[in-house]
Amino acid sequence: MNIHPAMNNGIQAASDNFAGGTLTCLCDSNPVKVSVGAQTAHNHACGCTQCWKPEGALFSQVAVVGRDNVNVTENANKLSIVDPSQTIQRYACKDCGAHMYGRIEDTGHPFYGLDFIHTELSDDSGWSQPEFAAFVSSVIETGVNPDDMGAIRSRLTEIGLPTYDCLSPPLMDAIATHTAKASGALA
Repeated sequence: MNIHPAMNNGIQAASDNFAGGTLTCLCDSNPVKVSVGAQTAHNHACGCTQCWKPEGALFSQVAVVGRDNVNVTENANKLSIVDPSQTIQRYACKDCGAHMYGRIEDTGHPFYGLDFIHTELSDDSGWSQPEFAAFVSSVIETGVNPDDMGAIRSRLTEIGLPTYDCLSPPLMDAIATHTAKASGALA
């Protein structure tokens, strides 16, 4: 079962003092390069239908980093937004299709200021390791047989990823806290 190439054989631990690296699209010539100047957080397997997944993988691997730490350094002209109607503006290479980063422009969104990146697009080692699997049931929407979900959840648990059909509890708490502060329910 191809959960994700970077997770199929276990989870790589983060390196102490890792300070970022370079993401490179899949193009053989003139690849898009994105410099990421910090360690990522909330790295996870994502089963949603919007995130970019490597060929044949059931899940994407996606993490967040402060948007001020993300800089396109080569071939920015090859990037375009996959779907401008989505909350996360996913910038993908027009030639190979790899999503290089996703950005939220809505200043009222709980995750404003964070960019979503796929660390497997980097040859650098030491990125934060995946901590959980999100939107697990959503893989059904991609054509996965619902009868396979028990085996998929078991495999995710086996490689060390708790499974959720939303985000992890700390991220859901962060969203609820942001919403409560915005409404005045919390100071």
